Amino acid sequence: MFRWFRLLMPREEKFFDMFARHADAVVRGAEELRGMLNGGDAVRHHYPAVLKAEDDADIVTREVVQAVRRTFVTPFDRGDIQTLIGCMDDTVDQMKKTAKTIVLFEVTAFDPDFQRMGDVILRCSELLRQAVPLLARMNQNAPRINEICEQIRQAEGEADDLHEAGVTGLFRRHQGGEALQFIAAREILDLLERTVDQFDDAAKQIESIVIEHV
Repeated sequence: MFRWFRLLMPREEKFFDMFARHADAVVRGAEELRGMLNGGDAVRHHYPAVLKAEDDADIVTREVVQAVRRTFVTPFDRGDIQTLIGCMDDTVDQMKKTAKTIVLFEVTAFDPDFQRMGDVILRCSELLRQAVPLLARMNQNAPRINEICEQIRQAEGEADDLHEAGVTGLFRRHQGGEALQFIAAREILDLLERTVDQFDDAAKQIESIVIEHV
């Protein structure tokens, strides 16, 4: 009964604006992380911008949580809103962890597989930014939302393959020694893969919302 009452009441649309702002911060974080993976001076140049993007995303996340508490009629279930913004925030949190690890280990040169992984992260961020505004009109946008989520799922599989190839390449290059360099590079590669995994989690949450409300 409450579901029908919710449908009859005017919806608070500000959540979609906040989702869009957060998605913009996610894309900026992905762009700057990808810039770091060019290596050399680009690492230090792009690093502060990754942290800034994560800070901006955190601000929006707090706004969403506060709005959920204050708003009587939300566009969809409060728990779904909080879970979605949490999944979105996890993507940029993981980017920050990756960037900090790169700087901590003083890594300034990256194999092509690292850069390709950065490309996948950037692609996922752009797909997420496309998907979240479509939730405002779920009924008519459901096919496109599902298509975008499937593209993110495919990107996650691509990242798994890149991770496997990257680990193999690192092992072959460092098996004669340089154990610390191998450990550092492996950790960064793992973090890049986990970032893509977070996008997959966000896509699954979006799909769950669509299934529940369409």
